[in-house]
Amino acid sequence: MKNIQIEEVPLLKIAVSLMAGIVVGQSVTVGAYWLLTTLVVLLALALLLWRQAHWQSVAIALCFVALGWLLMKRQKDSLRVTWPEDEVRYEAVVISEPQEKPKTIAVDILLPESGRKLKAYLYKDQWSRNLQIGDGLRIQSRIDPNDEWHRGTFDYRRYLETHGFTGHTFIASWKWQKAEISLKGLSHLERTRFFFLRLRHRFLARLSAVRAENDAYSVIAAMTLGDKSALTQDLKDVYAVTGASHVLALSGLHLGIIYSLLSLLSVGRKRFSIHFSLLTIIVLWAYVFLVGMPVSVVRSALMLSLYALLSLGHRDKMSVNTLAFAAIVLLLMNPLSLFDVGFQLSFMSVLFIVVWVPLLLDVFPADYLQAHRLVHWFCAMSAVSIAAQMGCAPLIAYYFGRFSTWFLLTNFIVVPAATLILWFAPIALLIPSLAYLLLYIVARLNTVLTLLAALPFASIDGLCPTALQIVMVYVILIALYLLATRLQKGR
Repeated sequence: MKNIQIEEVPLLKIAVSLMAGIVVGQSVTVGAYWLLTTLVVLLALALLLWRQAHWQSVAIALCFVALGWLLMKRQKDSLRVTWPEDEVRYEAVVISEPQEKPKTIAVDILLPESGRKLKAYLYKDQWSRNLQIGDGLRIQSRIDPNDEWHRGTFDYRRYLETHGFTGHTFIASWKWQKAEISLKGLSHLERTRFFFLRLRHRFLARLSAVRAENDAYSVIAAMTLGDKSALTQDLKDVYAVTGASHVLALSGLHLGIIYSLLSLLSVGRKRFSIHFSLLTIIVLWAYVFLVGMPVSVVRSALMLSLYALLSLGHRDKMSVNTLAFAAIVLLLMNPLSLFDVGFQLSFMSVLFIVVWVPLLLDVFPADYLQAHRLVHWFCAMSAVSIAAQMGCAPLIAYYFGRFSTWFLLTNFIVVPAATLILWFAPIALLIPSLAYLLLYIVARLNTVLTLLAALPFASIDGLCPTALQIVMVYVILIALYLLATRLQKGR
């Protein structure tokens, strides 16, 4: 196997520099004028050093550090809002599925005039229970800034800001009413998102109309349309303990299944044609909008779009450079994405899969794997599961204090099940009478995972690693990779 050299992944160096600037910008505040001046000076210096490749690379890296710093300041300034201390009247649009709390109904709302997002909590009654995505509201309430609240390593304010929320409000039953709200002030992107969110709501309504247990419906809704509002805490715990939570949170696995389905539907060499590639990209991004554009799905769509285009030229399609490019695009769009747990887990799992899987598969003779398809599938599935766990386990231990010991067995169950669920879901939407097949698969999956969660030592809980310890774990994993590749060369 060919060892990955740092010179072969220039986009990785750019992505790391951009991340470094964002991290510095999160902690250190400097005027935008000075940052912009520094960026221009470094850019000019990089151009002047064209004859000295090493120093030019350093100058370019510093350019992206300054750019990340500048973008972070701009993002923080855009989220810094001073709300009036008294109640105000305003118009809003519901942009999420309502979630029932003990005393309130929680929804995300968007203010069309300013484009700002709020967390809204309406007193629970028959009217708030019937809210739907796209409903316009006229509200009178006090808007409060995001709360400073921590639980372990979880920073609630940072979570809200990462997802674009600038405040929250509690609304009494007599202080809001439905109304027709114009969306003309929103951008084309936001209006497109609204169209797909309404479409998702209709799909969810069709799924909920099928006679199904709540657990079965909630898993289907989460796994296919990204709506986790119906998941119970007990079901979440079962999936978390067994290491199957990644199938509930939409990610590259789900888009990869959709991509493979499109490939199967293609005929012969048409899968490498420009028409197939464009159709694939359109379908993937339509699905991204349909599920609400979570960071992990956007990352996967970017990578698969590049994969489809690079397939036309038979280039290196799924590489560290491709992953780094996706990271750069997402961070340029929203620098705070770097602090999103989903972003970190998604990129670390894919990075370790891209880097470690070829090394793990190289343990077995290539001729033997090609001659035995079933063995090859088993080894590939094991390698991907182990590599992804290596990338995610330290972060999961840091954020959630847990390590799932049965992750390998779990993946051999949930990945085929997720494939069947994603393939049957469109059929169930089109032909509701066949939905019983989908419900049967989900019910059996929940039963098996519940049994796995009850096994002895199914998970190790109560882990409390520090950030420095997590960094050291990744340093050790990098050292092991370098040692393994060195030994591989010496064979």
